Amino acid sequence: MKKTLARLPVTLGVIAAVLAPMAGTAAAVVVTPSAPRAGKLTQVGPIADHGFPAWYRDSNNVRLELCTDPGDALCPGPADEMPNPDAPVSFPDNFPGESFYQLAGATLTLNNGVKALVAMNLEAAFAREEPIDGDQMVFGRVRIRFDAPEGERYRITHPYGIDDIVATDRGVNMTEDIGAAPLAFGQAFNSRIGPFLKWDPAVGPAAPAGYTGNPGIDHKVVGSPYNSNFVRIERLDPTSGAVLDQVGFTDLFSVQGRYATNAGLDIDQATYTRAANGTGVVEVFASSEPGQVIEIQADPALGFHNTKLRAAANSGRYYGRFPLTGTLPANPKIEVVNVSDRPAAHKTRTLVDVVSDVSASYNADGQKLTVSATSSDKKGNPALTVAGFGPLTPSGFSGVVAPPATITVTSAAGGSTTVPVVSTGGTFGATVPVAAATADTPALVNQTVRLDATGSAGEITKYTWTQTAGAAVTLTNPATSLATFVPKAAGQYSFKLVVEGPGGTSQATVTVTVTNVVAPKADAGVDQTIVRGRSVALDGSKSTAAETYSWRQVSGPAVTLTGATSAKPSFTFPAQALPAAPGPNATYAFNNDPVVLELTIRNAAGVSTDQVVVTPQPETLSGLAVRYRTGNNEWRISGTSSLLVGQRVTVVLGSTLTGRVIGTATVDATGAFDIRVTGPNPGTGATAIRTVSFVTSTGGRQLGFAVNVTN
Repeated sequence: MKKTLARLPVTLGVIAAVLAPMAGTAAAVVVTPSAPRAGKLTQVGPIADHGFPAWYRDSNNVRLELCTDPGDALCPGPADEMPNPDAPVSFPDNFPGESFYQLAGATLTLNNGVKALVAMNLEAAFAREEPIDGDQMVFGRVRIRFDAPEGERYRITHPYGIDDIVATDRGVNMTEDIGAAPLAFGQAFNSRIGPFLKWDPAVGPAAPAGYTGNPGIDHKVVGSPYNSNFVRIERLDPTSGAVLDQVGFTDLFSVQGRYATNAGLDIDQATYTRAANGTGVVEVFASSEPGQVIEIQADPALGFHNTKLRAAANSGRYYGRFPLTGTLPANPKIEVVNVSDRPAAHKTRTLVDVVSDVSASYNADGQKLTVSATSSDKKGNPALTVAGFGPLTPSGFSGVVAPPATITVTSAAGGSTTVPVVSTGGTFGATVPVAAATADTPALVNQTVRLDATGSAGEITKYTWTQTAGAAVTLTNPATSLATFVPKAAGQYSFKLVVEGPGGTSQATVTVTVTNVVAPKADAGVDQTIVRGRSVALDGSKSTAAETYSWRQVSGPAVTLTGATSAKPSFTFPAQALPAAPGPNATYAFNNDPVVLELTIRNAAGVSTDQVVVTPQPETLSGLAVRYRTGNNEWRISGTSSLLVGQRVTVVLGSTLTGRVIGTATVDATGAFDIRVTGPNPGTGATAIRTVSFVTSTGGRQLGFAVNVTN
C-alpha cells in the first residue's frame, strides 16, 4: 500500500493555505491554472456514529465514505493509528487517529535519480491527535516532497493545480492543509481537493467494484478539474521563472477510496403537540439521500409503532407525523433509522414542544415591550421565557429604552421561536445640540489665539462667538466653529459660544489667559536605555513657552517617529537586522549605536533645541559552546544571553558577520539558546574556517569564537 505520502500529525490551527514558513519548509506559491476549474467537492453528508461525515460528494456525483477498517485491503484504515487493529473499529475506544476519504498520490523518479512524492488527500483527523468527540475535523491536503539544491525553483503541475516552489536547505518540502477546524466540515470545500480521482475506465484493468482503484497498483486516473491527470515537474529560472527543463513526469497514481453505499441520516427537527388530555402528535423532519427508507422506531411508552416517514421525491427530505397517546416522560427522545443502510444508521433526538402564536410589539412612547406566545403542550403548560428579559408575562416589560430587533421565546420543554419586533409610537425629534468651547494654550500677546467649537455635539446649523470680558478684541470668523483673535495686552479674555440647530440652542463660555511672550527653552527629556525592538516614548512636555514642536533624528539606526510635531512622540527602536541565510553577506552591517534625537521648539521670541540619547540595553553572550562533527556535517551550538526577551540569535561561519549562516535560534525564558543543524561545511586544510561569530536581534555580538571540531 502506498501511504507514505499521507502521514503527518495534524494539530488545531493548521488552516492556512500553505503552512507558515519554518526551518526547511519550501517557499511555495499556488499558481492559478489558465484553464477554468471544472469540478469540486459539493456536499458533505450526515454525521455518522464516529462523528465524521458519512460521506463527501463531488461535482461528478461521486460519494466517498471514510476508510477506517484495517481489514479492508482496498480502503484500509491506518492500523498503526489504532489501539488494537485486530479488533472491530469502534469510536472512540478503537478508532484511528487519522483516516481518509481519498488517499491519492504519485511517486516518480526525476532525471537525476531523486524520488519525488506528490500527495492529494481528503483526510479526517482530530485536533488533539486522539479520538475525542468534538475534535473531529476534515481537511484537504496537497503535499510535495523531493530533494533539490537550495535556491532552485520548480513548477509542479498536478491534478489539483500548479505550485511554484523554491527549495530550501531541505529541498522541496511543502504541505498545504485547508479546513483543519473541529466540526467545520464544510471548510474542506475551500481546499484544492475535488473532484475525486479514480482509475481511468478507458485503461485496463478496471477498478475493483465499489472502489475508486486499488492503492497497491499505479494506474492512470480521471477527475482532475483542470484535465491535468498527471504530475509534471519543471525546473525554472530562479529570477525570471522561465522553464529551463522538465525533470520529471508521470501519469500513474496510487488511488484509495470507497464509494459510499450508506446514505446516513440527519434529524432536522422533532417536536410534539399534545392536548390537555395528554393525546397529541409527534412530528419528525429528517434528511438523507433521495430514495431511502426512513422509519421512526416504535416507542410503546409514547404510543407509536415502527412507521415509515414520507419522502419528497428526489429532494432528500423526509417527514412523519405520529400519534402521541402515552405518557410523556421527562426529557423525551425519539429514534429514527435509515433501514436502507447496511448497517442501518440510527439517530436520536430529544422531543421539544412548538412555541407558536409569537408576537412582539414595542411602544416607543411608553418604552414598553409586550410579548405573547403559546406552547404546543397544553397538558404540561411549560414555562415560557423571553430571552434577555425573563418569564413571559401578560403585563409585558417596562422601561425598555431600546428594544432588540428580534425576540426569542423559549420553552421549558425545549421549544424556541424568534420573531421580529413590531414598533408603534411617535417619531423622535431632533436632538438639542451641546455647545463646547475651548481655546489654544498658551495664549501670547500679539499672537493669534484660536477659539474652537468643533467639540460641540449634535446637528448644528449656526455658530455665534461674542466677547464677554477683557480688553476689546476683533474676532475673525465669529460665525464659524473656529474663530480667532489677536490680543494686544496680557490679561484675561472671556467669550460666549452659542450653537443653534433643528433641536434648539445651547451655549458655553471659555476664558483665555494671555501672557507676554518669553523665550522658549527646549527640554527633550532624560536619556533612556531600552531593549531593541521595543517602543520608546519621548517627552518634551517640560519645555517652556513652546508654540510648536519638531523632532528629528540626529544619528543611530534609522527610526520612524510617530507624532514628530507633538510634545510626546514615540518610535520603535529597530531590532538589529540579522545576516540572511544562506549567505555569505558581504554588505552586512552591524549597527548598535544609540539613537540620538533633537527637539526644536519655537515661539515668537525665538528657537530652542535639546537632544536626548536612547541607548540599546547592553547584552552579553556567555557559556558559548560550538562543536562541529565532521562525520555527519553537524553543528551543535549553545549559549546564554543576559537579556531574557525572546530575541533571535544567528551564528555565522568565520570571524566576521559577512560569512555563511549556520543557523538561527530563539532565546528562551531562561536566556538559553541552542542550534543543531547540518552544514555549512567549514572546510579542511589551509582553507578551513575554525571560528564562528554570533549576533542577536537585540544588539549582542561575539566575533571569532573558536570551533571544537570532532569526528
